[in-house]
Amino acid sequence: MKGSLLYEGKAKKVYYVDGKPEQLILSYKNDATAFNGKKKDQFAGKGRLNNLITARIFEHLHQQHIPSHFLKALNDNEQIVQKTTIIPLEVVVRNIAAGSLTRRLAIPEKTALNPPIIELFYKNDELDDPLINDDHAKRLADVTEHDLDHIKILALKINEILKRLFRQADLEVVDFKLEFGRLADGTIVLADEISPDTCRLWDVTTGEKMDKDVFREDIGDLIETYETILQRLEENKCVK
Repeated sequence: MKGSLLYEGKAKKVYYVDGKPEQLILSYKNDATAFNGKKKDQFAGKGRLNNLITARIFEHLHQQHIPSHFLKALNDNEQIVQKTTIIPLEVVVRNIAAGSLTRRLAIPEKTALNPPIIELFYKNDELDDPLINDDHAKRLADVTEHDLDHIKILALKINEILKRLFRQADLEVVDFKLEFGRLADGTIVLADEISPDTCRLWDVTTGEKMDKDVFREDIGDLIETYETILQRLEENKCVK
């Protein structure tokens, strides 16, 4: 089934599917990167955890009628998806002030953001994925105002679903990054992954950081943290 390698990124390898040009296989790597690739390491088992967590979350989003590229998990480290043309935007939804938002705008960490804040970043490694506005996005990412409105509506719907989902696992969704792509007919769907690599999650009771900040800040065991998230999702039957 797996064809030749199409592309290798920081977190995944992307393969063609033999005989099915409209599908791709995503193979999750054990690499961990932070600060736009400036900090790197490898952790045995990380690819498995991100693949399984993402698969379960995308399955749940599908049940909630959120269109995405996800089709099914193939094994512990791989999933099969519909081929999309990725829109070069990172869509960040923020429920609580943390990370770069606190540094850029001097908003105290843990400040509740109601309604949530949506930020757009231009996906460009050479430019360190700069923060942009809607007009920049229309110029750089080949999207219309209607496309942006649609993406933001989807992002807010996903936010509400994720907040409920993770709350059942005693986790607070602080913020997260989404990516979107176009199917062959131009339809915009959720793409990439949703995992502790792309979300900030805090333990509801202790406030402990339960995401890639463990790696960014050297404050804990990344694999143990990710295993805990997967176990909580499965034990609480948050995702079927």
